[in-house]
Amino acid sequence: MKKLDYTVLARRGNQIKEELRQKLRKPYKQVIDLYWGDPHAAGVKPLSFVRQVLAACLYPDLVNSNTLPVDVRQRAQRLLGECAGGSVGSYTATAGIPEIVHRISEFITKRDGGAPSDPENIYISPGSQWALRNILKVLVNSQASPRTGVLTPGPCYPLTNFTIKGLGGVTVPYYLSEEQGWELHVEELHRALDSAKGLCNPVALYVINPGNPAGYVQSRKTMQEVIRFASEKRLFLLADEVYQECVHGEKSEFLSYKRVLSEMGPPLSDTVELASFHSASKGFMGECGLRGGYVELVNLDPDVMKCIYKLFSTDTCAPVLSQIALDLMTDPPQPGDPSYPLYSEETQHIKTMMVHNVKRVFEVLNSLPGFSCKPMEGGGFAFPRLHLPPKAIQKAKEMEMEPDLFYCMRLLEEAGVLVKPGMENGPKEGTHHIRFCIMNPEDTMEEMLSRLSSFHTQFMKDFS
Repeated sequence: MKKLDYTVLARRGNQIKEELRQKLRKPYKQVIDLYWGDPHAAGVKPLSFVRQVLAACLYPDLVNSNTLPVDVRQRAQRLLGECAGGSVGSYTATAGIPEIVHRISEFITKRDGGAPSDPENIYISPGSQWALRNILKVLVNSQASPRTGVLTPGPCYPLTNFTIKGLGGVTVPYYLSEEQGWELHVEELHRALDSAKGLCNPVALYVINPGNPAGYVQSRKTMQEVIRFASEKRLFLLADEVYQECVHGEKSEFLSYKRVLSEMGPPLSDTVELASFHSASKGFMGECGLRGGYVELVNLDPDVMKCIYKLFSTDTCAPVLSQIALDLMTDPPQPGDPSYPLYSEETQHIKTMMVHNVKRVFEVLNSLPGFSCKPMEGGGFAFPRLHLPPKAIQKAKEMEMEPDLFYCMRLLEEAGVLVKPGMENGPKEGTHHIRFCIMNPEDTMEEMLSRLSSFHTQFMKDFS
């Protein structure tokens, strides 16, 4: 009999929220929803500068008003001047407003220590996953025999795996080492590639850095090994780097795959094919609903670039407001600008909040019997491991649930905490995890940890 999948949990969460609105009695007054990585939905305040510029672009009368800071009005005026007809309601070029694409290119060059970035290789898209799907359409041949394979990490961002399979491809999992802080070992990449023999034809390697959901930040050494492996095995490298602003570890540093590849020099820097993805949804902006992302392409054949242009042309262009959000993300207020003090204060508050949450999650979960949580160096999620009693695993089996789904369902029903079961992220078989967002106000996180601790203590007693 088929086991219940994780979607039953999300549906039940919505039902309980409605029951609370109808004043049904529960042991809690509201559901703490940490299921999605959506900072604004969780109560994180949007950045004032971003919303002010967007407001002026939507309502240009504000440009001539003293209501907004002068640099906000100047930025809005410049952006409107770059829109056809001076309106955000107009179409743009397929890759995005050319001036914004150029500024993204300048941002990448600065981020990568001067490694050149060609604006012709950048496409703005309605979210980074939309861009990733288009690149996968080029890579995955649904008619091929054997089928096309893509190496993906375990644990992984699940939407990528769903996309690969939906396009007719095969996911080839390589497992990160949880015992060593979710490190990626090149030996495991070789094992995964060998496992694909006779099953599929692997053409690409997908990496996530900083990690989602596991919260690691890859070292330069690891990235160099991955690049050499991709070159040796002739694999297209897909680098999901949307959490690059979210680095919490004191000794951790984000390096892009583009930068590391460039600094490795020829022949690798001239031959390894790379697509790098970034987004306005994550990091300090957290503008998930605006759906703004971009992809930078490196070392692709000109004929392939023509095909990619056609794919991105199918939706004409990305929403103009999302393009503006990317411009504000890559070119924020600078010291001396009127908006800089408030912008600096708000972004620092978000940094402090995330560092606090990371520390508290690590402390609290590792103090609970049956939990183990590795340090979270980056990203927006915690992915602690559950060591469940045999009786709990047996009970889950009887209820046709995976053990981590069973745990999450009980946590929701009894404590009003909605988190995601780790099974969806494809960790190593036989291990159980939960995943929850850490980009939440500190009081929300403290309340969640308090409810989780009380529930978990009773749960372990019930099934001991």
